[in-house]
Amino acid sequence: MSRKIGVLALQGAVEEHLSCLHRLDVQATAVKTMEEIDQLDGLILPGGESTAMGKLLEYFSLLKPLQEKIRQGLPVWGTCAGLILLAKEIENQEKTYIGLMDIKAARNAYGGQLESFSQKVSLPLVSESELPLVFIRAPYIVSVGSEVQILGELDGRIIAAKQENMLVTAFHPELTDDGCFHQYFIDTFT
Repeated sequence: MSRKIGVLALQGAVEEHLSCLHRLDVQATAVKTMEEIDQLDGLILPGGESTAMGKLLEYFSLLKPLQEKIRQGLPVWGTCAGLILLAKEIENQEKTYIGLMDIKAARNAYGGQLESFSQKVSLPLVSESELPLVFIRAPYIVSVGSEVQILGELDGRIIAAKQENMLVTAFHPELTDDGCFHQYFIDTFT
């Protein structure tokens, strides 16, 4: 059975996620409306600018319906800015966005654009081999609630986690040729 995965196409690394999903022979589409989201088996919230994405979710009246859809069990994966969107708490910021995952996130925690980096990291719950990870103005997870499972850390900082139907990564798997994380999302959540 073919699963249909959407990439929220308001802003950010939409095409890169779609390319990765197509390489895995997955039915994938860019989505901008709740009518399109209602047809999905899973949704990716891409990296980009979380503040802009949050404002666009509100502007297009998607925030509350999307929160409800995720509460009802829609599998969702937030990469980088998507992690910020899903976080229940954001360090040094009162406003949250979707706010359903019991994590506290630190925005741009690894520094600005010039501090962006790539590194191979072992994430045994996702892949038997080391994965190439790309961090661009990346957040990390400061703390997690009791229902959250940590999937990976780098230098003592949480960079990947899951809770129920939600997955988050501080890095950008879509910017590598390795489809392991996309396959993990599809196999584990959809």
